Amino acid sequence: MAGACLGSFYPLSLFRRPALSLHPFSAIHNAAIATQMADDKTPHPSLDVIGGARDVFLPALKTLNRPYSPYPLIGHNCHVETIFASFLRITPNVRYKRECIRTKDSGSIAIDWVAGDSRRLPPDSPVLILLPGLTGGSGDSYVRHLLVKARTKGWRVIVFNSRGCGDSPVTTPQFYSASFLGDMREVVAVVTTRHPNANVYAVGWSLGANILVNYLGEESQTCPLAGAVSLCNPFNLVIADEDFRKGFNIVYDKALARALCKIFKKHALLFEELDGEYDIPSVANAKSVREFDQGLTRVSFGFKSVDEYYSNSSSSDAIKRVSRPLLCIQAANDPIAPARGIPREAIKVNPNCLLIVTPKGGHLGWVAGAEAPLGAPWTDTVVMDFLEYLEGVASKSAASGFQAESGQISLEGVHHVEEV
Repeated sequence: MAGACLGSFYPLSLFRRPALSLHPFSAIHNAAIATQMADDKTPHPSLDVIGGARDVFLPALKTLNRPYSPYPLIGHNCHVETIFASFLRITPNVRYKRECIRTKDSGSIAIDWVAGDSRRLPPDSPVLILLPGLTGGSGDSYVRHLLVKARTKGWRVIVFNSRGCGDSPVTTPQFYSASFLGDMREVVAVVTTRHPNANVYAVGWSLGANILVNYLGEESQTCPLAGAVSLCNPFNLVIADEDFRKGFNIVYDKALARALCKIFKKHALLFEELDGEYDIPSVANAKSVREFDQGLTRVSFGFKSVDEYYSNSSSSDAIKRVSRPLLCIQAANDPIAPARGIPREAIKVNPNCLLIVTPKGGHLGWVAGAEAPLGAPWTDTVVMDFLEYLEGVASKSAASGFQAESGQISLEGVHHVEEV
């Protein structure tokens, strides 16, 4: 099981927008969130905030002293919120300029730059790489909302579409996995080479978050990123897989399997002559993500079983090696990224990490905040406050003659982590 992105696989007719007007609730909701502010270092009791970097980063997150107020009706059930956000949230209009990168193994990945930004932005503008969830891409609403918010603040944003996702080409008999970091390294190399005077950051959702945190842990002290954000990360894929096959979650599992099979069938000719442990007929007709991973993913990346693949690909094990500022945001009721899989103790002791757990939010939902219910998720403001803080510190350091090297930001309280 891996992190999910629900934007592309259920017929929209199954989840038609209700005739009920949402405007009366909007007024009530906005009044509820306009409450008395606490001091900067005290998050509201509705939020669970922990981490070794808590005292360093908390003052920069200006909205955390307000209560998390889920939108009426929608935000109180994790499945309703997950489905609503996936199908009914407005998708901003963005014009992309696509660039296809040929990888070292002759594969192809597509990165989408925002059209016109090469002329509009100065060369040292901060760069933000976005990693969507499983089967997701640059067309997803949650990706575009954060992209738009970052652009309004002068950031250069690109979307990393994994192999076969976002209509990106597949040129070898290999897709991507929760632990394969080769493509991420190549994308970062392209960005840092093209913009050598800019600080580079990344945000990942769901499976994209798992890949991003694995990358941060693997690169550790040599990581070229200046900071990162993980959202809806399943963290422990063994636990996520267990929960994915229970109750209503089976609906998500079947939907994601259909999306994976659709991508696979578009490129099935590449896989026809594979031998060994590949089970191509089962992959083409997989009824679950686990079946797909058993027949293809775990074989492609050299794992003996799907359980070994999930165990060795979990980003929960990478947290202890993260040496760059990392904000993790999770929902306590996320049906796809279970709260019991969050590596809380590792985050607590890592001086570079901060975790925020909201009481509600579903998976990629967070229908709350000033733009609810149809606008940007609650998380976007928090994410940008965090990234703007990091970039502000980096700019001050550069102006003082202490230019960060290899993506490192001179933050008081942010430390290197010794691998144990």
